[in-house]
Amino acid sequence: MTERFDCHYCKDSLFGKKYLLREENPYCVKCYESLYSNSCEECKKPIGYDGKDLSYKDRHWHESCFHCFQCKKSLVDKPFAAKDEHLVCTECYSNEYSSKCNECKKTIMPGTRKMEYKGNSWHETCFICSRCQQPIGTKSFIPKDNQNFCVQCYEKQFAMHCAQCKKAITTGGVTYRDQPWHKECFVCTGCKKPLSGQRFTSRDEFAYCLNCFCNLYAKKCAGCTNPISGLGGAKYISFEERQWHSDCFNCKKCAISLVGRGFLTERDEILCPECGKDI
Repeated sequence: MTERFDCHYCKDSLFGKKYLLREENPYCVKCYESLYSNSCEECKKPIGYDGKDLSYKDRHWHESCFHCFQCKKSLVDKPFAAKDEHLVCTECYSNEYSSKCNECKKTIMPGTRKMEYKGNSWHETCFICSRCQQPIGTKSFIPKDNQNFCVQCYEKQFAMHCAQCKKAITTGGVTYRDQPWHKECFVCTGCKKPLSGQRFTSRDEFAYCLNCFCNLYAKKCAGCTNPISGLGGAKYISFEERQWHSDCFNCKKCAISLVGRGFLTERDEILCPECGKDI
């Protein structure tokens, strides 16, 4: 008696028929394709055992179905890109989706290096200094009036120079007596502390912080001996070459304020009329 040779799945006889082996088990063509063939992403039909199965990221196509979503040209053995689950040839992808170079206005092809800044894109070879025409690459640059400049060219052509150190001011800076200064160069003539953002005053065209100015030039209060700055609208009393803070202009004996009142003097002391009546 002849031994049976049947399909492992449907049990039909395989004598005289084509069959395929999987894990040493024989299958008829119909069962094999139904069980193990991949479905084509394009036509949704099984990819037969005798057909070429082209795959990309766990998706499969018949060779004849593997074409550009836009122009329908075959992508077999050609470069392509994926966009929204569709495969697109590089030409269609460039025309439809790729950035345009801000300099030459041509498409920046997928896979080529591009430079980007504030929503604009350039070919690497087009991203150059507008003055010296040298490639900027990944070096620092400064934009101005829709042009890009390497730092050296920008400083030569546009930057102001600090009145103190004479070097270019590329960012920030302060103005004093119509001259530009680096913030770190604009310091008190006395203590050398930065004056940017601080209250200051000047004497003989030199800038001073309030402390240094008061210590160097302000008159001393005859009452407390501390400097009287007179800055910012602060009031003080002056009498015969002497000055007092308003809060210090008090009767030497009873300490009553003499601001706006009559007073008497006894040598270096000031007295209210009541305390000085016996003088």
